[in-house]
Amino acid sequence: MSRTAMFEGLVFDEKSRLLEVGWVGADACYLYDDDGFLRHLDAAEVDRHILRFFKDQVLENKETAIRGMLELMGKDDIFTKTALEYQIAHMDENVDQMLPPQAREMLRSLGFMIIIDAQGNLIDIQMPDLPDIEGLLGRNDY
Repeated sequence: MSRTAMFEGLVFDEKSRLLEVGWVGADACYLYDDDGFLRHLDAAEVDRHILRFFKDQVLENKETAIRGMLELMGKDDIFTKTALEYQIAHMDENVDQMLPPQAREMLRSLGFMIIIDAQGNLIDIQMPDLPDIEGLLGRNDY
């Protein structure tokens, strides 16, 4: 269980209804309205499913992602690369953290939506179309 819901304001049900966040004791839950029955879905478990999805996406393009992050950081040493690889390998373990409110609002305003079912299973992640990273970084060698 977790004291925070990492993706608060971004999690929706299959009918595109925003799931509120509530607590059972000190543990955060996404509140899923199942035909009038309010299900309390463990936020840590739901967030873990979402982070695994992102981890899988990053791992599919691991070398490109790491190279892009190193470029953005202005670093190109083995220690930074190793630290990034470690962070990627363990990113689904960071469930008790919070996205900054500004990041959540930006994602929501762009149409980012995480869709889950009544059991807390990840159904879909709707991501906005983002500009090509080459243009974003001003680089032509990716």
